Amino acid sequence: MSPNPSIERRRRWLSVLAKAPSTRLQALWQALGATPSYVVLRRPEIGLVMVQGRISGTGAPFCTGEMTVTRAAVRLDGGEMGFGYVGGRDTRHAETVAAIDALGQRADWTERLEAELVTPLAREAEARHRLIAARAAATKVDFFTVAREAGT
Repeated sequence: MSPNPSIERRRRWLSVLAKAPSTRLQALWQALGATPSYVVLRRPEIGLVMVQGRISGTGAPFCTGEMTVTRAAVRLDGGEMGFGYVGGRDTRHAETVAAIDALGQRADWTERLEAELVTPLAREAEARHRLIAARAAATKVDFFTVAREAGT
């Protein structure tokens, strides 16, 4: 049984939007121009969530500590509701994510939001990850090679 494509798209969008740098998200949001108005259902609230980790990603879960999270909820005039959860204390970021989430549920906005917001942010995130991976790879030490060069 395959998941609903619109649900998968929404999950991907919310992930990309929540992880995007707030200033970049705001710039792209403003560049859209006029967007439908919305009503704030849940003003941005700052709270804590418990973070779980796993050794090697597969071990038994354990609590690593708490993380600050901000959440918001909005409703468009057409009735679409959007939710935004972001790490940290940026209330504007959470509200913007919620507004984009609600707007993304409208068929007339989906392609535009994908092209002008989500895709550029996803590409930028991938570039940041590649840069971090390259920096980490530059510090890798191959101990087998070191031992062979030392003659041991």
